[in-house]
Amino acid sequence: MKNELIFDRSYVNGIWSSSGKKTFNVYNPANGEKISSVIDGGTSITKKAIKAANIAFKTWKETTAKHRSTILEKWSHLIIRNSNQLSKIITLESGKPINESKSEVNYGASFVKWFAEEGKRTYGDIIPSHTNDRRLIVIKQPVGVVAAITPWNFPLAMITRKVSPALAAGCSVIIRPTEESPLTALALAYLADKAGFPPGVINVVVGKNPSAMGKILCESNLVKKISFTGSTRVGKILMKQSSYSLKKLSLELGGNAPFIVFDDANIDNAVEGAIASKFRNSGQTCICVNRFIVHEKVYDEFLSKLILAVEKFKIGNGMDSEVNIGPMINSSAIKKTESFVEDAIKKGGKILAGGKALNKFFYEPTIISNVNTNMKLANEEIFGPVAPVFKFSTDKEAINIANDTIYGLASYFYSQNISRCWKVAEKLEYGMVGINEGLISTEIAPFGGIKLSGHGREGSKYGIEDYLDIKYMCFGNII
Repeated sequence: MKNELIFDRSYVNGIWSSSGKKTFNVYNPANGEKISSVIDGGTSITKKAIKAANIAFKTWKETTAKHRSTILEKWSHLIIRNSNQLSKIITLESGKPINESKSEVNYGASFVKWFAEEGKRTYGDIIPSHTNDRRLIVIKQPVGVVAAITPWNFPLAMITRKVSPALAAGCSVIIRPTEESPLTALALAYLADKAGFPPGVINVVVGKNPSAMGKILCESNLVKKISFTGSTRVGKILMKQSSYSLKKLSLELGGNAPFIVFDDANIDNAVEGAIASKFRNSGQTCICVNRFIVHEKVYDEFLSKLILAVEKFKIGNGMDSEVNIGPMINSSAIKKTESFVEDAIKKGGKILAGGKALNKFFYEPTIISNVNTNMKLANEEIFGPVAPVFKFSTDKEAINIANDTIYGLASYFYSQNISRCWKVAEKLEYGMVGINEGLISTEIAPFGGIKLSGHGREGSKYGIEDYLDIKYMCFGNII
């Protein structure tokens, strides 16, 4: 496919770098076909990017928030203007249906536009003094060079959600996308250049060795903050590697999202929310539902309607606009999904829909009943199109099941009782709660979790705070 936004090398200090003797291939997960070969910049290009970003930061931080806002606005407009090409790249390398990719482009651009404005609102404070001869002031300043390590499942939005507040605050950034989805990141770099960001302010480094590249970013004294979206296991590694330099960290890690359906819920609305939350991107999102917890009085009704909805899915290549279930990202993801289903069957689970891989690229949307907490899918993040459905009888039981996990990213529940809604929302141990809603992500609200789902928030007015240092200034001897 000819696409003028496809690039094959790292972008550092305003230059497309050919540094690196090796290449790696990017494949379409829907059919295994090669999309492009990309130059592996590795650790060498990572070190160059750190130096370039550090130099650029010295001048970028001195620009006004209004100036930075103007450039961010241009970047946002360019992303929207090139939506069709960007959407195709996202679908090609991540496999998600093209309509979901188009939504991601809009979602990603919304963060750029939001923080273009929010950067002008990083207000400080004047503190009432404790003596007459002093004046106490608080200002906020950019932390410095920021490294954004991003996942393949939202190759555009996870970048803009991290780097837009950083850039708006006056930081320079280094983006390290996964080897599965580097092309979207490189396309964003091209559009950022067209928007007018100075050389070195935005850098994208691509390579096949994420461990070595990530370690360099974590251990560098010039990098002041790491923002990472990915597994809890890797998040712990990055945190340990960053401990020597005491970096700021934003970690958006694994999830085990519950979806509670109470006996007074609007079942049709709950099924609609379940479909949107569970099966988007074939279940490969961090806030996808992992466990359905349904009251015994509406259990059969919810299940029957959920099965009917799932049976309407069209599975296939995401470039087909009628497809709503695309491929798994790779064979390892297929095998992991198979292991969850096999374990559930061995422990008494009953397959009501799906239950098998169609080939080495696709896995059927699957619904499992008669599940219990001893199954792997009750305790580990599924990250695939598998929906286990638990049964409960009391509110307390539902809340206990929902909170019985080391994770605390997103949660959902459906009820039409306002008192119950308040109480349950307050008792759920999660950073985000969807109440009668399955799609909760927006640029204007804080995104992030608690417990082993990480810390820090992205989006909203809170999202820029992690990229700012607070400085207290005491003016003395004022007579």
